[in-house]
Amino acid sequence: MKKHFALIFGFFSAFVFAQEAVNPAIKSLGTVSTVPDATVVPDPTLEYKIVVDVMSGGEDHSEVFFSMNNVARMINLHAMAGVPKEKLDVVVAIHNAAIWASLNDEAHQKRFGVANPHTGLIKELVDYGVKVVVCGQSLVKREIPKEMLIPGIEVAASALTTITTYQLKGYALLRF
Repeated sequence: MKKHFALIFGFFSAFVFAQEAVNPAIKSLGTVSTVPDATVVPDPTLEYKIVVDVMSGGEDHSEVFFSMNNVARMINLHAMAGVPKEKLDVVVAIHNAAIWASLNDEAHQKRFGVANPHTGLIKELVDYGVKVVVCGQSLVKREIPKEMLIPGIEVAASALTTITTYQLKGYALLRF
């Protein structure tokens, strides 16, 4: 039985690992795999308007949060499908436990003892054209001044109103 399991596992592993891992847009994170047999893929002729509700953090503040990596994955998946940068309008609303991803390195180092692992990713997202906003209510509650944020991050009155406003403007909502 173990031989059969090993043979089946080896076959499927070879298939899975045969797929190409790529980072077509966000180079540092969000690696995705090509899926040659996929029949449902993003349409490069469409205009994508997406607001992402990023509220999940993580226990280990020396690692990029899964939620933030997923933002990079979402962009890379669209880019891999041929959606041009100009047709991908993304707004990321950071709040709740994800708020710590927005701190600049100095503030993050002071609070958690390590530089912020999100700094490069956020810079790359902003450079790609993603609007990254942090919830002003979360900042006030945690007594975080704007000067403690990674450059390029904007302050919103709240994540809640950012999300509802963009949804009413026709943006699709994703939650991470």
